[in-house]
Amino acid sequence: MSMSVIGASVLMLLLAGYLAQKYGLPPPAPKIAGIDLGTTYSSIGIYHAVSGNAEILPDLLGKRSIPSVVAWLPNGTILVGTHAVQQQEHNPLRTIYDAKRFIGRTFDAANPIFQSDKKRYPFEVKLDENGYAYFEIPLDTGNKAVYPEEVGSKIVSYLRNFAEQKLKTPLEQVVISVPAEFEEKQRNYTKRAAELSGMEVRRVISEPTAAALAYGLHKKKGVEDVVVVDLGGGTLDVSVLRLQGATFVTQAMAGNNRLGGQDFNDNVQKFLIKSLEEKFGKPIEDKEDIQQIRMEIEAAKLRLTTHLKSNIKLNLKVIGKYEQEITRKEFEDLNEHLFESIKEPIIAALEDARLEPASVDEIVLVGGSTRIPRIRKIVGQFFGKAPNFGVDPELAVATGASVQAGVIGGGWPLQVAAVELPTKIRKRHFYSEKQKQEETDF
Repeated sequence: MSMSVIGASVLMLLLAGYLAQKYGLPPPAPKIAGIDLGTTYSSIGIYHAVSGNAEILPDLLGKRSIPSVVAWLPNGTILVGTHAVQQQEHNPLRTIYDAKRFIGRTFDAANPIFQSDKKRYPFEVKLDENGYAYFEIPLDTGNKAVYPEEVGSKIVSYLRNFAEQKLKTPLEQVVISVPAEFEEKQRNYTKRAAELSGMEVRRVISEPTAAALAYGLHKKKGVEDVVVVDLGGGTLDVSVLRLQGATFVTQAMAGNNRLGGQDFNDNVQKFLIKSLEEKFGKPIEDKEDIQQIRMEIEAAKLRLTTHLKSNIKLNLKVIGKYEQEITRKEFEDLNEHLFESIKEPIIAALEDARLEPASVDEIVLVGGSTRIPRIRKIVGQFFGKAPNFGVDPELAVATGASVQAGVIGGGWPLQVAAVELPTKIRKRHFYSEKQKQEETDF
């Protein structure tokens, strides 16, 4: 009897989907969101029943990748995303970014790596009596202690609010992604960030698995070995997944937690400032000037992904208006040593997984920095085949989380939910010479 009921329910679901497609009936409202709570950028998406498409939703500014930045004004007003970034240079002590690096972790105050990380930020990072990091924010009413999961909750709330406005339906449940290397405590604190925003977490999914879902790799037959290269604004992660049916098993992980798009920008910035100082004989030290240079370099980097040259247009307090051309070749030469260093964790991850490059079935690129043509070329030449980049690399994780959310929510057409087997694999960490020097300075 029960099997008959289940069979009838499935038949009705299939029939409803068919009729909706044939007669253009509106699909059911999504029940669960997919969220990529990233170190540098965050996104939210939903799965559309009937069409089977995952959509990453834009905020009111039209942005699908939201800066993972939260700022407090002296009176306690909170800004999130682009608005927080826009006032960052004028409010450095109250503008928090990179909070994900600290979530669910304990630190020793005397640890040189922690001390080195503290030096990187203009805001105050402190430890409580249990070794958990928090940010001390000076407000008109006194200093406020804010924990990383609270910063995460502000970002999730922002994502949820504009998604609900667009969809005109409440989103109370979520599938949220985390780095594959996150331990149980870090995963729980990430869940806590979503729960503080009022959302129920239906599943926590690893970022490499989410990226594989975005490419539909869970539908493949047989056994597949997949390498996910995730290079964002500040971190590089390489994961080797074994995929059989819809079951994902992490075989190896390696990477550099302090290598990404900002490092590429820094090299260009140093070169540009040095050339300006030599040309005009004046130091470039004004914070607003430096912020303008940073923003122009970021814009030029994006243009160089599709063009061979770009202009950097400046109007600085110190020197006035100035324009300088930068070519893709110059950008690549300035960062060649960093680009080549990407191969080191790839080699290590394959060694740990006991795989040769030619044995890898799929290579998936994730993170905005993998748009850079030189990086795609390095990865492709290493494996002897073109990597997958049909999905926007900056939105791949959110897309995969949205697919998983749709499956859990019973979205039509029916799909198989991904299953991640727990792993005790540890990530192998690599450091640049600059990072090693910073740690030995203590």
